[in-house]
Order: sequence, then C-alpha cells, then structure tokens
Amino acid sequence: MDIPRLPDWIVSLSHLLALAAAPVCLAAASSHIAGYEAVPVRYAPLNKMIMPIQINGHPANLLVDTGAEHTTLDTEAAQLCAVAANQFGGRRYIGYERINGQLCPIAFVRNLTVGAMNIGNIQVALVDSSARGGLITRANATARVDGILGADILVAHRAVINTRTKLVFFKTAASVPLQLSAAVSSEKFTTVPLRHEENGGFTVSCSINGQQRRVFVDTGAFVTTLNERLLRSLGIALQPAHVTGHFSDGISRHYSMGQVNDFTIGGFRVRPEKIGAAPLPKLGPERDAPIDGIVGMDILYDCHAIIDFGSMNLFLK
Repeated sequence: MDIPRLPDWIVSLSHLLALAAAPVCLAAASSHIAGYEAVPVRYAPLNKMIMPIQINGHPANLLVDTGAEHTTLDTEAAQLCAVAANQFGGRRYIGYERINGQLCPIAFVRNLTVGAMNIGNIQVALVDSSARGGLITRANATARVDGILGADILVAHRAVINTRTKLVFFKTAASVPLQLSAAVSSEKFTTVPLRHEENGGFTVSCSINGQQRRVFVDTGAFVTTLNERLLRSLGIALQPAHVTGHFSDGISRHYSMGQVNDFTIGGFRVRPEKIGAAPLPKLGPERDAPIDGIVGMDILYDCHAIIDFGSMNLFLK
C-alpha cells in the first residue's frame, strides 16, 4: 500500500528557503564510527535530502525518503545507468508494483554503492516521473534527482539519518552496536519509539490539543501536514495556503495553514507554529490511535531529528 505524501507542493520562494537558511546548531558528529559507513547528503529546494550514489558504476542522486516503501528509479535514469529488466539479461521484467497510482515495472540493479559501501544487487521500481510533474532535472547533473532511496534499503542496513549533520550511516558490521540512545540522552534529546506500519511507513505517537494520534515520519515530505478534519474539530482556524498536492490516489487537493500551539511528538513538545492542513485520505489501519498526519522535513530539521532504524527510534531536541 502506498503512503499518501506531499512531494509536489507549490509554495512561495521565501517558504522554500526557510530550511536552507536555518543555522546548524547541532554539533557535527564524527563521520568515522566503527561498523558504519557514513554517507553525506545535501539539501535541495523543497527540503529534499539528496544522496549521491553509484548505480552499476554510474553516478546518480537519490532522494532519501523514509515514507517510500520501495527504492525507485526514473525510467530515463535507469537507461543511463544500464539497469536491466531482470537478473538474467532478458527483456521481461521481474514484476510490477503500484506506486503513487502508477503501475511500475520492477527491474534489476547489478550493483548499488553508497559511499564506499557496496550494497550489491537489488530490485527497484521504475517510475515515469514525467507523468507526475517531473522529479528529474537534467540541466544540472549535481541538482538532478534520479529516484528515491526507500525504506527497503534504509531498514535492511539499519540506517541512521542525522538531519542536521547531513550524514546517513549504514551498518556494515553486525557485531558492532551503535549505542545511540546513551549518546543522545547526554545531549538532551527526547527518544520517541518508531512503529513500522502494515503499509510500510513509520509512525510515532503524538498529541494535538490533547487528542492522541499517530503521524508518519517522512523525510520525503518537505512540510508537515495534519488532517484538516481533525484541526477543524479542535477549533483551529485554517487559512487557504494557495497550495495543491497529490496523494497516491492521484487526486489533487488544496491545502490550508493553521496555528497549532499544542503539538507533542512522543514526549517532545514542538514549538507553536503554523502547520499545513489537508483533507487526508485514510493513511492506514487504526490500532491504538488514528493516523492523522505526516511529520515532514520542516519539523524534523528544526527539531534536530535523528532517525535510527537500528533501534527503531526517533530522537528530537
């Protein structure tokens, strides 16, 4: 099941630059940790976390996206990187997967390298970006985005994403524990457990004006969005944001903004601020609380988020 997400918003330039202009307050972490490969990332417009990689020896850029269940490649990038239809060299694809409303063929990558770490051969979904507004920018080889690094790789290699130091760590030695919880507690981080949902996404518990909910943690969403219906029921005034977005059902929706003064993620209190609101579709099956929103890169970066898929925790400060 696809997670409805908001990568295609149209916003003002001042809003786009807000993340890039924010000062980095968290002390730079060491890029040399035993048992882990540290891979630098950079931020592109729309708060996109971009990782340079190698696909079959060809350079490529992937969006690091915890909200994507599968790693994907743009069809044009797949051709440039000599991605095969299957591991046997034939023309028949391994299978098909529906992603964001598209039926995408599953292809075979012989070799994927992040930093100095060879992940080896993997399966990827091929997505025609031109059909959804164009993820790819070919004019500048360093600015282009060739696909998405999804949760399949992040979880398999117990990745640790540090949004402030702009490093993603991939586990290389099974015998070496990171002991991240002890390290971040000394820096006054709050630990919030992550839960892996049936649809592949990761949620955390939260409270919005005293109402218990869950929200997805999504580095692929550049702005945090809560369910419009919930905010209206809480009496939070909403103003049109002149913004539209697309979800996995392919429907374009208009968005609003509302001042949320009481928003707690786990035991961490988010500072009062305006947050996006949209008429969200059902985001997943309800267990202990409804899933009523998406925490995007705006709040994750502002709160010094560290996402640890080894311990399945989100750390906020």
